[in-house]
Amino acid sequence: MPVIPSGVEESLDIPETARDVSTSFDMTKKFFGTLEIYKDQADHSAAMNMAIDEVLLEGITVPAVRFYRWHSAALSFGYFGRFADVANYQGNRDLVRRWTGGGIVFHGEDLTYSLVIPTSDTAFAESSISIYEKVHRALCAALNETGQPAVIGGLLDPGRSGTTVATRTGISGARYSCFVNPVRADVLIDGRKIAGAAQRRTHRGLLQQGSIQGVDIGNGLAERFAQALAANCCERKVDEEILQLARTLAEKKYGTEGWLRKR
Repeated sequence: MPVIPSGVEESLDIPETARDVSTSFDMTKKFFGTLEIYKDQADHSAAMNMAIDEVLLEGITVPAVRFYRWHSAALSFGYFGRFADVANYQGNRDLVRRWTGGGIVFHGEDLTYSLVIPTSDTAFAESSISIYEKVHRALCAALNETGQPAVIGGLLDPGRSGTTVATRTGISGARYSCFVNPVRADVLIDGRKIAGAAQRRTHRGLLQQGSIQGVDIGNGLAERFAQALAANCCERKVDEEILQLARTLAEKKYGTEGWLRKR
């Protein structure tokens, strides 16, 4: 599966202020008609997690979301990131270069998800910015249901009236932490970023990889998130065929020093 350099989204810029999702997002209008949910109960290595995401992108025919965890403390960094910026963590964390863009993300206690939209689905035609925001609006709605006051980050810091949120666009390196530097349409609680994501488009579809951190990820948050995204949800299993393809991809790509030190 060759790397396609075009279509890597590193950060997104939406010219709207932070807002209360409960009043701005009509949850009767779901983003997807049907969504397959892969609740991956197994703890995988960083390379294996990235490989499974790519295998799903290459193979699914309807929108799907996979929720997953990590077998040990890990660090992922964006496709354009420099290995030198994360080298000091090698030995302490399981390092992996993502296929999507963005910056440094620390994994271990977070809830990580990958959303895959095949080209055949009408949502694929929407802009990357629109997809990013609509997915995060659904996540906000799920967090709000559990009593967590999440909002969409915009031009203004919701915690300090009149103060702009730090935004980054066109970043070409990994010398920043995704959760220190929020961009517009990230998810915030009290001005603190708790969820962000990065994307890649290919001839097969769109992959959005996201991380949810620093909040209560219990109370069925994953299920609530999926249900906020789609009118109909159905569970699927990460079966042996997917795992075998992913093992091969992890061995030949994501788990190699060549991929890790690509830049």
